[in-house]
Amino acid sequence: MIYVVANWKCNPESFNEAKKIFNFVKEKTKKIKKTRIVICPPFVFIPKLKTKSSKLQLGAQNCFWEDSGAFDGAVSVPMLKSVGCKYIIVGHSERRRYFKETDSVVNKKMKSVVKHNLKAILCVGEAKEEKRGGKFSVVISQQITKALKGISKKDSDKIMIAYEPVWAIGSGNPCRPVEAQIAALFIKRILSRIYTRKIAEKIPILYGGSVNKKNALNYLRESGMNGLLIG
Repeated sequence: MIYVVANWKCNPESFNEAKKIFNFVKEKTKKIKKTRIVICPPFVFIPKLKTKSSKLQLGAQNCFWEDSGAFDGAVSVPMLKSVGCKYIIVGHSERRRYFKETDSVVNKKMKSVVKHNLKAILCVGEAKEEKRGGKFSVVISQQITKALKGISKKDSDKIMIAYEPVWAIGSGNPCRPVEAQIAALFIKRILSRIYTRKIAEKIPILYGGSVNKKNALNYLRESGMNGLLIG
């Protein structure tokens, strides 16, 4: 199975535009095979976008770790599940950067997602300074290990990893497929240490970061990734 996850971020500005884009994608998915498209729009659009196809499913860009309570503006996993979400992106670099989310916060969100039997798409990736400093392996290992702390083997089937090198996101300068392949192999090694090699092989790994129609196929063919996370 190939996964293509579309992260709409803070776009578009109106529901009419969101519906137009969503319906366009829905029509195109009728022709695809062995591929699952996951649309992650802003929270307010999710309940109004409907799909019954296993080829096209809904996801969320974020979540809160508590199920309910006095948390102004928070959107919990049960809420998202109730309006049709099957996937939730956790730990995106923009959440870490702009909203100061720590590895501890990411871990709490991961636990909530798997507890409610949704798929958690864990984002990991190194910044430009970390890449230059040769800290790729340290950063990626720490992010994955801390995010998955306390998540058991039986819940490993609810986990996906999205490798998004921060230095490549929106830069127009994506990492080469061979670099993505090295990252995928390293991530599988970390997952093997946390769980087992057999389990690690079953956890899908996606690539994100300046993906476009010209390079998308190269990542799928050459990097060993199981799909793409596209902003």
